[in-house]
Amino acid sequence: MTTAQDTTVIIDTGCANLSSVRYAFERINANVTVTDNIDAIKAATRVVLPGVGTARAAMLSLNNKALINTITGLTQPVLGVCLGMQLLTTQSTERGGDTNDCRCLGLIDTAIGELDSQGLPLPHMGWNQITTTAHPLFNGIAPGSYVYFVHSYRAPISQYTIASSQYGEPFSAAIAKDNFMGVQFHPEKSAAIGAQILKNFMKMTSNSLNPQRSEVAQ
Repeated sequence: MTTAQDTTVIIDTGCANLSSVRYAFERINANVTVTDNIDAIKAATRVVLPGVGTARAAMLSLNNKALINTITGLTQPVLGVCLGMQLLTTQSTERGGDTNDCRCLGLIDTAIGELDSQGLPLPHMGWNQITTTAHPLFNGIAPGSYVYFVHSYRAPISQYTIASSQYGEPFSAAIAKDNFMGVQFHPEKSAAIGAQILKNFMKMTSNSLNPQRSEVAQ
């Protein structure tokens, strides 16, 4: 249930197909704003971090917009989508022509590497099944549900994995730590399953992820 003060911001990273993400939220009747305004991002009830392209280009864009410190300081629910998920990690081998690995936001202690497809075509593109955990992002999502992927890099299976999939090797379809969570797949392209995941995210607030904070507020 939302209130008049309930706001959801999609960060204008400068390197994402913002329209498709915004339309996906609008299809579930969510009121979302696309902006790179720092005050609006800090004040939002929840934040979406989208991204397409290379990690290095995305991080450069965030740096140019002076958004890195803002994002790393957020305490409300934050959802990274596709490349946005990868940016939540410590680093990526998707170097974008550089010789060094790309430093990411460092919010979830895992790193991005090239997907070992074991001979299957890359990028991994199309529908694939996910195995989920009890994380609230996947409430009502049956094991083995299909979602839509387009990627050549992945986060490995780790303690931060909240959903997994397999394409050659097992990999993290979603990761989370505290208020930060990310999905490797495209919920905006994943039909009813993707819509349910976005609805689940829209129910999250800082208090719902931190019951102790809610008790103090009372």
